[in-house]
Amino acid sequence: MSNTVIYRARMIRTMNPANPTGSAIAVRDGKVLGVGTVDELAAWGEHTIEDKFADKVLMPGFVESHCHAMSGGMWTYPYVGFFDRRSPEGKLWRGCGKIDEVVDRVAELNEQMNADDIPEDQPLIAWGVDPLYFAGERMYRQHLDRVSTTRPIFLHHASGHLATVNTAMLDAAGIGADTPTPGIPLGEDGVPNGELQEPAAMQLAGSAFAKLMSEMGSPDSLWRYAFEARNCGVTTVTDLGGAALTEQRLSGWEQVTADPAFPLRAMLAVSPEFTGATDHGDLADQVADKVADSADKLHFGIIKLVLDGSIQGFTARLNWPQYMNPPEDAAENGIWLMPPDQMAEIVTEYHRRGLTVHCHCNGDQATEVFVDAVEAALENHPRFDTRHTVQHCQLTTKAQYRKMAALGMCANIFSNHIWYWGDQHREFTVGPERARGMDACATALREGVSFSIHSDSPVTPMGHLHTAWCAVNRITPDGDVLGVHERISVHDAMYACTIGGAHQIKMDHLIGSLEAGKLADFAVLEDDPYEVDPVELKNIKVWGTVVGGVAYQSTAD
Repeated sequence: MSNTVIYRARMIRTMNPANPTGSAIAVRDGKVLGVGTVDELAAWGEHTIEDKFADKVLMPGFVESHCHAMSGGMWTYPYVGFFDRRSPEGKLWRGCGKIDEVVDRVAELNEQMNADDIPEDQPLIAWGVDPLYFAGERMYRQHLDRVSTTRPIFLHHASGHLATVNTAMLDAAGIGADTPTPGIPLGEDGVPNGELQEPAAMQLAGSAFAKLMSEMGSPDSLWRYAFEARNCGVTTVTDLGGAALTEQRLSGWEQVTADPAFPLRAMLAVSPEFTGATDHGDLADQVADKVADSADKLHFGIIKLVLDGSIQGFTARLNWPQYMNPPEDAAENGIWLMPPDQMAEIVTEYHRRGLTVHCHCNGDQATEVFVDAVEAALENHPRFDTRHTVQHCQLTTKAQYRKMAALGMCANIFSNHIWYWGDQHREFTVGPERARGMDACATALREGVSFSIHSDSPVTPMGHLHTAWCAVNRITPDGDVLGVHERISVHDAMYACTIGGAHQIKMDHLIGSLEAGKLADFAVLEDDPYEVDPVELKNIKVWGTVVGGVAYQSTAD
C-alpha cells in the first residue's frame, strides 16, 4: 500500500517562485512529492486524502536561525522579565514593570525556598530582567539585599550578557573591588555594584551560573525547546549557544532527535568562547570532522564567534559617537569579547577548513572588525559560497552591507529588538537617528545581502510571526513607527523566515520552501499572512507543525 498522503488546505504558500501557491500537498517518505491540486497530485498513483488541514494555511516550516537551546532550560527557573511571557507548557507569567515588582517576586520565591527547607547556601536563580526598562534607575545588589542578606541571588538578564546579584552572592563567589576580571563595575562606595557584565564575569558566580548552565543540554530542556518551536510554527532551529561537542551535549541531542516524536530539526553551532578552546585550528578540525555525522534532525558545520556584548547593556562596541547616555559605571565603549586584532587570523582558521562562521556583532564597530576579517580570510584562502554571517546586525551600516554583499556574506537581523528595546534605544542608548536605522532589513534588501530575521530566544520569545511583524511594521511599545524606511513587505519577511534562514545555514536544498524533493516540513496556520492586515501578523494562531510528514499539534492557547 502506498504511503502517499495528499493534504488539502485552504491555501499553501510554497515560497517557490515557480509554483507559489497550491490547494494540496502530497507527501511520501517524509518528503514533498508535489504541490498543486488534488487532481494533479493524484496522478502519482495510490494515495490517501487527508482533510485535517482543509481549513488551514500551510507554509514552509519557519527556520529560526538564531536561538539557544538554553531557551528550554531557562524555564526550569522563574521568569522576572518586563513583558508578559508564556512558557512552552502554556503557563502565562505576568511581566514585572517596576524594580519593586521584580524585588517582590524574588521575595516570594525566596519565601517559598525557605518554606521548602532549601538550605540558604543554595542560590535563588531567576531570569529575564533588564534594568534598561526602569527609566532613571538600574538594578543593583542593594535591591536584592532587601530580599536576603544570606541566600545568594542570581538574576540573569534578558540579553544573556549580564546578571545582577546580591551581596551574599558576591561574598560567596569571592568577588570584590580587587577582582581583576573585566565586567565588574564598582558602586560609589568602591564595592562591586552587583552587575556582572558578560560571561567571564558571570562565570565567577560559580554555584549559580554553573547550575543555570547545567540545565541547558538536558533531554528535558531540549524537549521544552522543541515544544516552544512547535507552538510557533518553527521546524528547524540553529542553536547558536555554541556549547562544546562534549559527550554529554551530544548524547542529549542524539537521544531526543532519534525519537520520532521529537518535532524539530537542529543545526548545532560550536563556539571557542563557550568551549574554552584556545587552539582554533584544533576546534576547527573537530567541527569539520563532525559535519559528516549530520543526521536527519541533527546537523553540524557552523562556528559561532562573539565579538561584543549588548547595546542595552552598554557592552556592545559602537563606532563614533558611541553611546548617548551611558551609566557612569559603564565601560567607556563596551567590551571586546574577542581580541579584534586577532580576528582575521581566527576567522581564517575556520574558513580554510570549509566551515561557516557566524559572528555576534551588535555594534557597528564589531561588524566592521568581522567583515574585515572575512575579507582577509578570502584574500588568503579564496573560497566560493562561504555564507559567513553577521549575527544581530543591530547598527550595521549601509556601507557595511554593501561590503558584505560583495564578499558573499549573509546577515541575520534581530528585528524583535525594535519592539522589545526600540523605545529605550531611541531615548537612552544611541539616540533617535541611529535607532531609526537599527535592524535595517530594508537596507540589507536594497544592498543585495541575503538575510534572515530571528528572536535570539530566550532573549526574546521564539515566534517568527511576531518577528516578521516587527520587521514589517517596526512598531514600538510606545506606539511609534521606528524607522519607517526600514520596513519590509510581508513577502520579504516570510522569505527571510523560510528560505533566508535555510540558505544561511546551508540547508536550503532540504528546507525553506515546499517543493518536490524537499523535506515535508511545514507550519500549519489558522490565517494567511498575505491576507491579514500586516498589523495583525503577530496574532495569527498556529495549529502546529509537520516535520518529515509527521504532524505535531501545538499546546499553546
